[in-house]
Amino acid sequence: MDPLKKAARIAGSVYLSMVVTGPFSLIYVPSKLIVRGDAAATAGNILAHDTMFRLAILADLVGQVIFICLAVALYRLLSGVNKIWAVLMVALVLVSAAVGFVNTLNDIAALTLFRGADFLAVFDKPQRDALGMLFIRLHTQGIFIDEMFWGLWLFPFGLLVFRSGFLPRFIGVWLMINCFGYVALSITALFFPAYYGAAFKFAQPVLFGELAIMLWLLIKGAKLPTPSSALQPAVT
Repeated sequence: MDPLKKAARIAGSVYLSMVVTGPFSLIYVPSKLIVRGDAAATAGNILAHDTMFRLAILADLVGQVIFICLAVALYRLLSGVNKIWAVLMVALVLVSAAVGFVNTLNDIAALTLFRGADFLAVFDKPQRDALGMLFIRLHTQGIFIDEMFWGLWLFPFGLLVFRSGFLPRFIGVWLMINCFGYVALSITALFFPAYYGAAFKFAQPVLFGELAIMLWLLIKGAKLPTPSSALQPAVT
């Protein structure tokens, strides 16, 4: 297989692996365990499904590692297009991963409070549950902050795709629009939290840019450059 196609397929495969960890920790587990506005019910659900919650924490951590691996794979694929933009892309991914790693501590703190370690005996259970719910909420707010970087790294990525010549230009434009979609969602969560749900639904078509590039890399790979000699008429 051509090295360019191989690099594209590897990047697509790494991208696909994020589909396993992301939805599980960000959507499935919270929807099953967290009861909005009810600390006692949330604590009960998490203690009753302790393993599931721990798996969500693990999925968060593994997801950040995969994200870093994706950045490295895409750098290998696209650094030849423009090294400065490729370095910026990787740098923004590293910041996003760092925010994600630190944010996972909020879920660990919540689990510690709900379980009630010996040194927490000075707090009664309702107080521990309330504090645990606070850390759950902080984890959610951390995700909203990270959305800013989920968007920002897509701009240099999209620009590199657009300029590459071996990936579709329309997907490059889509990725750059996808960038502003995530940034807008992060700002909405900060200033207009009541409208976040509606904004997220409205932004769905924009956010599919990442799905498009993932499928293209996985299925199509990269378009091989046409040898210049093949484009010249034969000389007689």
